[in-house]
Amino acid sequence: MQAKPLSEFLRARRALVRPEDHGMPAGTRRTPGLRREEIALLAGVSTDYHVRLEQGHERNPSSQVLRALAAALLLKGEESAYLRTLVDPPQRGQVNVPAVDQGRRVDPGVQQRHQLRLPGSTARPV
Repeated sequence: MQAKPLSEFLRARRALVRPEDHGMPAGTRRTPGLRREEIALLAGVSTDYHVRLEQGHERNPSSQVLRALAAALLLKGEESAYLRTLVDPPQRGQVNVPAVDQGRRVDPGVQQRHQLRLPGSTARPV
């Protein structure tokens, strides 16, 4: 597993995803993109685990974690395939087939519950 390319890819892609892309309020941000804790929440992993991935300290994320991160980062088929190759490079003669992009979106009810837990969120319980 290539820790540095994986961590660089995760940071770069996180910077490209805007809060509005996931239906979150934009607010004022010092840096572009989603916060680490927002990506972690959307992917269903702990913030600490996501930070370890971004810093290159975690080397073996499961395929479920990779799929969840790909969905949270709004990666398409080829981008998701590239993420997988950073964790599990193809062996000589092996061909990686890109995953089918199913356009997965976060369920609005789940999204609302998560917004209630995010600091600075304007969402309120109904």
